[in-house]
Parts: sequence; C-alpha cells; structure tokens
Amino acid sequence: MPPSPGESMRVEHEYARGGAWAYLAALDVHRGKLFGRCEMTTGIAPFGRLVTQVMTQSPYRDAARVLWIIDNGSSHRGTACVERLQSAFPNLVPVHGPAHASWLNQIEIYFSIVQRKALTPNDFPSLEEVEEHLLAFQHYYESIAKPFEWRFTKDDLAELMRKLDDHPITVAAAA
Repeated sequence: MPPSPGESMRVEHEYARGGAWAYLAALDVHRGKLFGRCEMTTGIAPFGRLVTQVMTQSPYRDAARVLWIIDNGSSHRGTACVERLQSAFPNLVPVHGPAHASWLNQIEIYFSIVQRKALTPNDFPSLEEVEEHLLAFQHYYESIAKPFEWRFTKDDLAELMRKLDDHPITVAAAA
C-alpha cells in the first residue's frame, strides 16, 4: 500500500512476491558508459553474458588491453575466472579488488545510487516494469555521467610514502 503522510509503505499479508532480477552492470569510467542487463539469477553464465556484451563492442574488442576491476563475488573470483575470461577475450585483464573494499569499485558506487534513486521504494507491479525502470535509470545516469580520470601515479605514491616515513605514527599506551 502506498505510504500515508508520515507513515511507511505497508505490505498486505496477501502480498505475492513477483520475483527478482539480478541487475548486472559494468562501467567504463573513462567514457562514462554503462552496460547493464537484468538476469534471473547471478552466476558464471550471467556474468559471462555481461562481459560478452561489453567485450564484443568497439573500442573494447579492438583494444590492446581492457582492465576489468571486479570484486570477489563467487561468479568471478580466483584463477578459474581469470583463465575463463582471458581464454574468451585475450585482451581482458581481470583485476580483483581487495576483499571488503567494494567502496573502491566505481560500479559498486553506481549500484548504491541505483538502490537509493531508482529502487526505493520498491513497489513494482511486475519484473518487466523493474527492468524498464532500471534500464531507464541507467540511460539517464549515463547521460549525466562524467568520465573518471585517475591521476595518482607511481611517483605520487612514492612521494606519499616518503611523507609518511617522515612522520611516524605514535600511539599512546592505553591506561
């Protein structure tokens, strides 16, 4: 039921859950380009379809190297994942982020925005409407996205490490 002023949305006891989508997406941070798809489940095959969706398009299929920053989800972690992806797309270089550091991954930040801006409240009459809503938001977000340019070089890192060495951290003993 829709929320009344000052009240939360309520769900009747006769509520029938219409299912759920697994929304998979990839983000080209240099172009501000999103690739997304709705799947009935997560797993190796759905993730593979997302990778194929991206890697069969120009400029990715023609690039010498395409870095994929990926988390450690069960469908895309470990040596088997790297071998599977690189056998299908030799120019793809999987880069696994540290465990519990999804906040470093730009697509995870996008998923957080999707949750807050496109899926809350989550009152959709059908899975088809959820998919339409997700893909429409994806298109909108892509229209306002700005390319992300990482400018922190190895020289910048060396300078930062030098500064840290010059100022040792001291911790007072606990009483």
